[in-house]
Amino acid sequence: MNSQWNSFLQTQSAGSGENRGVERGRNGADQACALIDLSHLGLIGLEGEDAESFLQGQMTNDVRSLTADHFQISACCSPKGRMLANFLVFRHRQKIVLQMPRDIQQILLKRFPMYILMSRTKVTDASDGLVCVGLLGESAQALLQLHFNRVPATAWDAVQENGFTLLRHPGETPRIEIVGEPDAMMTLWEKLARSTIHGTSGRWTLEDIRAGIPTLHGSTSESFLPQMANMDLIDGVSFTKGCYTGQEVVARTRYLGKIKRRMYLARIEGDRCPQPGEELYSADSDSGQGPGRVVDAQVSPDGGCEMLAVIEISSHDNGNIHIGGENGEKLQFRALPYSLEQA
Repeated sequence: MNSQWNSFLQTQSAGSGENRGVERGRNGADQACALIDLSHLGLIGLEGEDAESFLQGQMTNDVRSLTADHFQISACCSPKGRMLANFLVFRHRQKIVLQMPRDIQQILLKRFPMYILMSRTKVTDASDGLVCVGLLGESAQALLQLHFNRVPATAWDAVQENGFTLLRHPGETPRIEIVGEPDAMMTLWEKLARSTIHGTSGRWTLEDIRAGIPTLHGSTSESFLPQMANMDLIDGVSFTKGCYTGQEVVARTRYLGKIKRRMYLARIEGDRCPQPGEELYSADSDSGQGPGRVVDAQVSPDGGCEMLAVIEISSHDNGNIHIGGENGEKLQFRALPYSLEQA
């Protein structure tokens, strides 16, 4: 995290969690727009003549479809097809930038140099040179239109203007991420703060959960095939791009195998949110691996906790799944914003 940006945030009370106005309703009915620092996410920058071709051999998605107007979600897999990390990918000026939680960022910063070899690609930790903030709420687009000529209006659309990159994230509540250099971002933050309230990173994560967008953490690295976490249903996997590490297993699962686990949206009552990677329990499960694991979870403004979890399809269909053990909180399943049937 950029030290100058961190010092600036302290003067702005951005870390105070003063986001009660945006936490009251699921659909943003209070019309408040939250301004959120996203420094909990790390950035990796790749540049050079071979940066695109290098990533093409590492990622599940097709880098060739990445443009200044479109960003994507993707993943890197082990040779066994398990996701080491998943992340957002976008272009910012001359770089291709990957965004992910910081513990996952460290995994890729160690991995990528091992595969570069003679490739003319430079890999850097871009978290110090770039700042990311988010706007969340019904008025997010209108507010940004006061400061930019173009604002992305549809999920996965991107706009580059005046040194900033704007990314429209999926989800029921409008939200737009802004990426830029620290000095310019401080000026923009002060302007946006006049018409917004401060939000927390947990609120941003909650919208990812509600949108059915998985986020891997260090505790879940190498736990799931891409299809288990629904990456194939949110355009996070290309089955026509060619070879990448783990591609044979991922493709074989699609064309020859039958996926036995999928990711589901659920909520639980109670005050404690489970941690990523926490195991689930079902008396109906006949798997030695257990019925499933939590992908990510956040406290809900409606009470309880909302989560994404990878679960045996058969156990999900039986509907009797608990956190940890038979006495743990029971999962109450909710509909994802996309259909599992399209798989």
